[in-house]
Amino acid sequence: MSALVALSLVWAMHPVRAGGDAADEVSTTIRPEAIRADMRFLADDLLEGRQTGTRGHEIAANFMAAEFEAMGLEPAGENGTYFQNVPLRSTRPDEDHTTLSIVQRGKTQALIFRQDFLSYGDPGRTDTSVEAPVVYVGFGVTAPEQGYDDYAGVDVRGKVVASIYGAPPQFESTMRAHYSSRVTKAANAVAHGAVGAISLDSPVLEQLYPFKDRVNDLAFPDMHWLDAQGQPNDSFPELRATAILSMEATAGVFEGSGRSIEEIYTASKEGKPLSLALPVTAKIRLVSKLEDIRSPNVAARLQGSDPKLRDQYVVFTAHLDHLGIGEPVNGDKIYNGALDNASGSACLLEIARAYSQMKPRPRRSILFLSVTGEEEGLLGSDYFEHNPTVTNSSLVADINMDGAALLWPIEDVIARGGEHSTLSAAVHEAAARLNIDVSPDPHPEQVLFIRSDQYSFVRQGIPSVFPHSGIKSSNPKVKPDEIQMTWFKTIYHKPTDDMSQPFDFESGAKFARFNFLLGYVVAQQNERPVWNPGDFFGEHYGNKKE
Repeated sequence: MSALVALSLVWAMHPVRAGGDAADEVSTTIRPEAIRADMRFLADDLLEGRQTGTRGHEIAANFMAAEFEAMGLEPAGENGTYFQNVPLRSTRPDEDHTTLSIVQRGKTQALIFRQDFLSYGDPGRTDTSVEAPVVYVGFGVTAPEQGYDDYAGVDVRGKVVASIYGAPPQFESTMRAHYSSRVTKAANAVAHGAVGAISLDSPVLEQLYPFKDRVNDLAFPDMHWLDAQGQPNDSFPELRATAILSMEATAGVFEGSGRSIEEIYTASKEGKPLSLALPVTAKIRLVSKLEDIRSPNVAARLQGSDPKLRDQYVVFTAHLDHLGIGEPVNGDKIYNGALDNASGSACLLEIARAYSQMKPRPRRSILFLSVTGEEEGLLGSDYFEHNPTVTNSSLVADINMDGAALLWPIEDVIARGGEHSTLSAAVHEAAARLNIDVSPDPHPEQVLFIRSDQYSFVRQGIPSVFPHSGIKSSNPKVKPDEIQMTWFKTIYHKPTDDMSQPFDFESGAKFARFNFLLGYVVAQQNERPVWNPGDFFGEHYGNKKE
């Protein structure tokens, strides 16, 4: 057992009561009423769902900047402003000309867009196609440190790879999330010589995000940020075409393969590699409509008090965007994004307001970053990490808020990612100050660690943590896990994520206080956070910013 783990256990077993220091005192100024008020504005129909690149998001960004300015925080954007304009490419498929056909036993079957398959288009080309044999590669994961490789024993050079959602269930939670990433899988496919990719449906994915919901997502464009040469980020031109199949179409590609779809799903559930060449050729053509737009990040800073540490930043992030206007549900077409993520944005403002009142200020500087494009693939945070408005080596940690604890009274937190670095100790200290517990991730299959903005910082070697509400309750009538799962199935990414929900704003304020205290603990430490010795993310991405 490492000294760090032992220390964390001591903190967990012997909670430290609030010591009455400046942080404890100021944290009490974080108010549930303020969180509610800010959410009410940000989630109002007038902002039309705050979609990236739209007027509604622009209004929200100006609101955040005005609030930061009113607090006396310094602008930390471009050219002395609070804004960093992110260049983006919006991509939509031309559904009339995007096609996918499967050739089996000499017969060609044309699949139907939206019914059998879908694609979000190609961000780098208006018209591209591929015709090649298909190889099933399980999860599409190569993890040498785990002794696992879905590509072992198959040759995919010049082929289309077909893979299933997720990563092996035996992997540790955040590592499982990392290997589930679309970008990680695409890069791996390219490294093995693939020229196209098909994402297969599964019962697990249908539980988390049904195909019909992904079809509804076609109402919103796919987006990528653009580099200085105008090239889209995290795109892989080597993959000449990609597509997503429905459950029925997924079963169809295994016909005549010698493996039933039940065997495929069982192997994935057990985490056993099962890859094979399929007696199938895929013909995919993608025709895309491309548009270049811009959307702002909003950045503000509070200078630290220690002359030796004030050039280092603890970063608080929360995404301001949501989905905008989409397919109507019961007559409502505005996807307001109240919990996701007007709540995190409201917490960001309250935390910033609390820091602005601190005397003395924390030793390190604090950067408050309200990012765009999270719903489009963590675009604003990733662009900032590649084009920082402060010295990138000065960023020591990211604390990301995506969904405040508003659905039940909070009694514990999950700090995804914290266990990989010395941030774990700070997590436990902050929780102990509030007399709440720290719990493990109860749903690793949701791979939430890669689904929000802290992952952009992780990919650049910066220790990061994604706090979320835990699932403990002292009231037997309150079943947090059931509440959370029901919310994901019925409200997540739907127009019903609005302010009519029965939110617990006192719990939200408690969650914001936890994040505030976590940042304060990190800001006060003599040493900057580092990855644990031998940690996967430290080894994979390195302590780049030291």
